[in-house]
Amino acid sequence: MNIIDKAVEVISPKAALERQRAKMNLELIKTFQNSGYDEAGASRSKNSMRGWIASSKTPQEDIDKNLPTLRQRSRSLYMSAPLAVSAIKTNRTNIVGEGLRLKSSIDYEFLGMTKEAAATWQKQAEREFKLWAESKFCDSTRTNNFYEIQQAAVMSWLMNGDACVILEYEKKKYTFYPYGLRLRLIESDRVSTPHSTGNNVNLYAKDQETKNRIYNGVEIDDNGKIVAYHICSTYPNSNLRAEKKWTRVKAFGEKTGTPNVLMIYETERAEQCRGVPYLAPVIDSLKQLTRYSEAEQMAAVINGFFTVFITSENGTSEMGFTGVVDEEDAVTNDNVSYELGPGMVNMLNPGEKVEIADAKRPSTNFDAFVTALSKYIGAALEIPVELLVKNFNSSYSASRAALLEAWKAFRMKRAWLAADLCQPIYEIFLVEAISSGRLKAPGFFLDPMIKKAYCGAQWNGPAQGMIDPVKEVSAAEKRIQIGLSTRQKETVEMNGGDFEANVAQLARENELLKAAGINQSAAKPAEGAEKFKKEGENDDEEDEDRKSAGAGDGTDDQ
Repeated sequence: MNIIDKAVEVISPKAALERQRAKMNLELIKTFQNSGYDEAGASRSKNSMRGWIASSKTPQEDIDKNLPTLRQRSRSLYMSAPLAVSAIKTNRTNIVGEGLRLKSSIDYEFLGMTKEAAATWQKQAEREFKLWAESKFCDSTRTNNFYEIQQAAVMSWLMNGDACVILEYEKKKYTFYPYGLRLRLIESDRVSTPHSTGNNVNLYAKDQETKNRIYNGVEIDDNGKIVAYHICSTYPNSNLRAEKKWTRVKAFGEKTGTPNVLMIYETERAEQCRGVPYLAPVIDSLKQLTRYSEAEQMAAVINGFFTVFITSENGTSEMGFTGVVDEEDAVTNDNVSYELGPGMVNMLNPGEKVEIADAKRPSTNFDAFVTALSKYIGAALEIPVELLVKNFNSSYSASRAALLEAWKAFRMKRAWLAADLCQPIYEIFLVEAISSGRLKAPGFFLDPMIKKAYCGAQWNGPAQGMIDPVKEVSAAEKRIQIGLSTRQKETVEMNGGDFEANVAQLARENELLKAAGINQSAAKPAEGAEKFKKEGENDDEEDEDRKSAGAGDGTDDQ
């Protein structure tokens, strides 16, 4: 109570009580008004928040309007920033590698097939798809095979925000290539709004009242459904003298419902039509880091020159410029301008003093600063700094934890690529293969469930790799023994192989060894497992010995 409250209490206790009750109600109201995020991220009273004006609108306004600038800056970083190149190519190599390979996996129980018949059908389907996929005739431009198209699509997806694949058919058939399905990969820029520099225009149908909107080349109806894509014959912002024509391609076939255009991108917000470049959240950080690295590099080069200036009382009118820089390397012949060069001597004008600039480069904090900022960038891109800079100096446990964390993101992106690109193309390929009679699939065109059963497939890519093969194999063996995993799964994850193919190959090799009379002296599985276990325990003991001896400085213990 303040002095006024006490005075009121002396005069009228009842009025003082009402006054205190009113004050308590006011405090309660303020508490409710400032509850939750009002005192945190939504506060407008804190000094740290007063100048923060954030505005978020529709996905089209937040994303589509800024996409051209984001794409151009992302490409610029890819062409000039080493860390940007590493981030994109690291994803490309781990997501798709040499290509996601088909492993047919039909639902033979639903189809009423035996295991033997199902295995025969799957091998034949894989042979037919291999015939199509490994030829450059699957590409409309006859430049890449299907696996190389996957690599280019991932690069475009990460660099530009999305990748666009148009499905075409060539009527002319070849004896050596019986399929007409063709893929045309185009860059994101060509999917654009016709004859407009804005981000959307309205299309008016002649006999309908509906008005479809176009956002960055994607046509959407009143229900928000994507109905078509508008593709320019050239790059809309290109300076080349080429006539720009836009072609409207329906998103799906009217009769079959199969896609005509495959748009591959990561969806960040609901009702989003186009993708955001992978580097978008760290464009500013990458550019600043690149500028800093270039400045340090240039300062170190300049600091490497040792230049001596001599003051002459007679001036330099007769002596002229006497630098040691080669004539073809000289920038100017002006007597007043001085150039830097190895072991160079310059004559100064009267009154000028000798000044030797020491840039003190390279900075002793350069490596620590770059590493710290690389961690910051890698966290946003879901790539540990060890993988981003390709420098594994930590212990086995730390390096393995970093790789496991990175592979969570790689596997997720691989699943997206398989679902948005590989699987739809495989299903369309099966339609052509079965309709042409090269594959037999009774009921494929009669029942959607039968079609889905025949289209079952797995898409296997590059394996994660092993930091310590002994420990990894020992762990895989234990997972199989207690039923947490299978030999097929472990084979794929270890080296991307096929367990069934390995068994068949081993059987043939054993027959060859037996026929040649060579004694097989392979260790028993139990003995091999015990050996792996002992070696793994020894490695763990070595790690502990290093730490206790003060040698735990982050050296590799492979």
